Amino acid sequence: MQVSSKLDKMVPVTVLTGFLGAGKTTLLKRILTENHGQRIAVIENEFGPESIDNDLLVQETSEQIIELNNGCVCCTVRGDLMDTLNDLRKRRQQGELKFDRVIIETTGMANPGPVCQTFFMDDDIAEYYRLDAVITIVDAKHGMETLDRQPESQKQVGFADRLLISKRDLVNEADYEALRHRLVRINPRAHVTPVNFGETDLKAILDISGFNLNTILDIDPEFLADEHADAAHAHDHSHEHHHHDDDDDGHHDGCGPGCHHHDHHHHHAHDDEISAFVFRANKPFDPERLEDFLGGIVQVYGPDLLRYKGILYIKGSNRRLIFQGVHMMMGAEAGAPWKSSEKPNTKLIFIGRKLPQEIFTRGLEQCLV
Repeated sequence: MQVSSKLDKMVPVTVLTGFLGAGKTTLLKRILTENHGQRIAVIENEFGPESIDNDLLVQETSEQIIELNNGCVCCTVRGDLMDTLNDLRKRRQQGELKFDRVIIETTGMANPGPVCQTFFMDDDIAEYYRLDAVITIVDAKHGMETLDRQPESQKQVGFADRLLISKRDLVNEADYEALRHRLVRINPRAHVTPVNFGETDLKAILDISGFNLNTILDIDPEFLADEHADAAHAHDHSHEHHHHDDDDDGHHDGCGPGCHHHDHHHHHAHDDEISAFVFRANKPFDPERLEDFLGGIVQVYGPDLLRYKGILYIKGSNRRLIFQGVHMMMGAEAGAPWKSSEKPNTKLIFIGRKLPQEIFTRGLEQCLV
């Protein structure tokens, strides 16, 4: 019980990211002007012309923190995010500022990884703030082109707990489905939702608990169906062909589950650097071997691992182990006991940049009892 009351007291933080022009500023303006009854501190890590204060916060002062009339607080980060968060914490503790939660808007070109790591690296910040989720906005009209041209936009998708697709009305159904399919291939654990910012339910993007260890592992069914089709496809063809599929991260863009007749054409049209794969096993892990292997993998591939999460079946334990990580930082805790009706098993998902799936799979298999 102690854990939940401690979490309740922590200030939840949402990281809002997305490429230039995707609609972050539109969403923020709505948050900063609407009477939603929540006092939200918005930290703007934005230096470009899109910056929100041009329209909303016309002000002559050099003061970094402005209070708005709906109870929100707006800050512009001119320096280090850690300093800003610690400054907000002190001012809140001293009663100078009142806010219930924080939203950090990253610059359109930013990789959200370093922002997320801030919440694990600094003890004061880790004690006071609870990183809730990364929300990434993707523009339906320009999303495909942005993902092709801008590697950072793929990272923004890979890090997300929620993917919001804006400007859905500007594209036809086939183009929307092709984009959605591609987003699922990059990040099958984020819910993908088309969104109209005039009507977004703020509850749908706040309090997601994407970084809580005890949350369930959701993987998009479309991805699992595709993966299953990949495996069946590989089984029917030579091993060499299957290996090629793996290298191109099994990406079949704009094409439904089980559709493979234009594999190579699709692969090279959108050869995404960021992709995902799932590891499953019905045998238990040897805990020591697993710890050694994961420690080694994180040392070697940490910079290219964006998010990884799993429910693990561990030898000698009647509980599932919940495991997750961001880059080189990982954590685990005991989850619910396996029910008598359940067959204990492991399901692990890795999202990262050009990860060698075969090395991960072989290594994890060697850690099984």
